[in-house]
Order: sequence, then structure tokens, then C-alpha cells
Amino acid sequence: MDERLPESDQRLLEQIQLNLIQGVGPRIRHALLEQFGSASRILNAPRQELLNVPGIGIKLANAIIYRSAKSSAEEELKRCRESEFQILTEETQNYPSLLREMPDPPSLLYCNGTLLPEDELAVAIVGSRKCTTYGLQQAEKLAGALARAGITVVSGLARGIDQAAHRGALKAGGRTIAVMATGLSHIYPPEHQELSEEVANQGALVTEFPLDQAPVAGLFPQRNRIISGLSMGVVLIEAGRKSGALHTARHAYEQGRDVFAVPGRIDHPASAGCHDLIRDGAMLVRDIEDILEGLGPLMAPVVTTQHREIHTPRELSLSDFEQNILNLVTLEPQHLNDIVQSSHLDSSRILSTLTILEMRKVVKRLPGGFLVRATS
Repeated sequence: MDERLPESDQRLLEQIQLNLIQGVGPRIRHALLEQFGSASRILNAPRQELLNVPGIGIKLANAIIYRSAKSSAEEELKRCRESEFQILTEETQNYPSLLREMPDPPSLLYCNGTLLPEDELAVAIVGSRKCTTYGLQQAEKLAGALARAGITVVSGLARGIDQAAHRGALKAGGRTIAVMATGLSHIYPPEHQELSEEVANQGALVTEFPLDQAPVAGLFPQRNRIISGLSMGVVLIEAGRKSGALHTARHAYEQGRDVFAVPGRIDHPASAGCHDLIRDGAMLVRDIEDILEGLGPLMAPVVTTQHREIHTPRELSLSDFEQNILNLVTLEPQHLNDIVQSSHLDSSRILSTLTILEMRKVVKRLPGGFLVRATS
């Protein structure tokens, strides 16, 4: 390693190097980090200590010891900086906090575009590549509605439902994130080159894979855990029983995310996987309200681009007037009379709006005529 580099760059190069070693996937990397604590210690570990780690054989141990990926890591970092791609690590400030909750978060996240704090308000839309016109329409419609409500739409840049979800968010002027199963220099499918550029301009392309990683079948299920990991919930549209989108649903359940499914024709195999999920407890989606109502609480309040502080996703469906009244209600209990007096508005309208907010579960009524803002 070049000693003239800043310490942060040296650490980043070591992590890139580890990421470039073939055979070091999320599970192996997690096992290595548990054993050694850092990429630097892994790369400097004796062969026998490496062999003591479950899943490490002679070939992989030698690849780590001989640092065969050192020059490749330096070139990788140089190319990223020339292309203005970011490489985020768990130590990086703008590394998505939702990913930190995962049991196997990506150690590196290559990013073309910008990840913003309001992207914590994100919902994934996934489904079949071979979908019907109905599926495409629903994906674009729901993505557009979510984007207009202030939700970032996450998907996988694939043909079919993924493409329609990105398009819907882009047309609505909202943000969208595409999680790729290839490197940033290898857009797949190739006909989505223009779409990928639009996504990068209005959100971000992200991947855990090196720049030149080509499409490999086994990497698509691996990236699906990041699609669900970046999101508060996952919406499935037209997933057949063998659809890869079901892997995303499984990851979502394992990560404690909410799972939604859009019903289709009961006799059409394209929606059989969605219907199975609904039967087994996934939330049925008829419109965006079902999604906003069904999403669980946020880890922490999120400030949107409209400077609204959101405590629960349900608040995104409120009108401007309802939001203004909600802002009068604090996290500490207040008496109803004090809230009405502080508004300087017609008391009957304030009371009726507070009743609506209570029904929408964004405020809670406490004994003695007190109200408090709901956070769960």
C-alpha cells in the first residue's frame, strides 16, 4: 500500500481489495471481519488463521495472502474518482442507515448519483420481468403516487416491473434508486443505459459489485437483499411462483420490513406468487393509501425536501391544512383547548381536523382531553 496516501484512502483501498477477491462474498466477509475485525488485519493474517475461518480454503487463503488484487484496487479507486462515483463504507456519513440494520450489509456501496437523508423514506417496487400490461400500469401508477407523496422508489433496473417503477417515479419528478447486480460500468440490461442515466440524475445507481462486474445469475438474488434493506417496505407486483422477486420478499421478512402485494387475476400465473403472499399475511395493495397506512414507524424523524418533519409514513398522505394542524401537536401531551387556542383558526374546523388525524393514527388522544403526536 502506498504510504503517501491518507489513512482514510488506505483503509478504503484495503476494503476495495478485499471486495475484489473472488470468493469473498457477504457471508465470508462477515465471518472474516468477526474473526479479524478489519480489512487490514484480514489481508495481513497468517495462512493458518485464515484457514480456521469457516468457508476459507487454501485457494481463497492464498488469494488473500498474496494480495493479488492490490494493483486492481488502486486502479478501481482511480477510475471511480475520474467518473465521480462515490464508494461508501459503513464508516461513511452518508452510508444508508437502513442498511446498517442488516445482518450482512454491503461493506462497499458504489454510488453513481446522490443518496440523501430523505431517502430513508423509501419503498421498493419489484416484480416479474415478463409482466402484463396491467402489471406495468400498476407499477408506474404506484411509483408515481409514492414519488409525489415524498417517498423514494427503490427497484432493480431490470426489464418489466422494475423499469416501470423507475419510470413512474421519474415522470412524477420524484427520487428513485436502482440497485444493480452488476458494476457501475456494466449497465444491465444494456437497453437501460438511458434509463440508468436518468436515475443517476434524479436519485442514484448503487451496487456492492466492482466496476466491471458482468451479469451473473447468482448475483441477482444477492443484490435483492439490498433492495429490501434500503426500504421501509417492499411492494410486489406480478410475481409468479418462481419469480426472483420472491427472494426480495423473503429478505424483507428477515430484515423486519413490511411486505405488500398487488393482486391480479386469480387465474393468471403471473400473480400466483403475489396471491400466495397475501394469503400468508402480506398486506394487499389497492392504492397508495394501503402502503402508507401499512408502513411501520421510522427509526427517527425524516425531514423532506419540503422541510416537513415526518414521524410516520402515514403523515405523507395528509393535505397541507391537515399537516399544518398536525404541526400544532407536539411529542409532549397538550390539552385540546391549548391546541385550539394556539391555532388562531376556526375552532370547529380545528376540532374536526384533529378527529380526522386521530382516525388516521397520526395523533393519539390521552385521558383528560390531552393529545400527543403519534410516532408508531
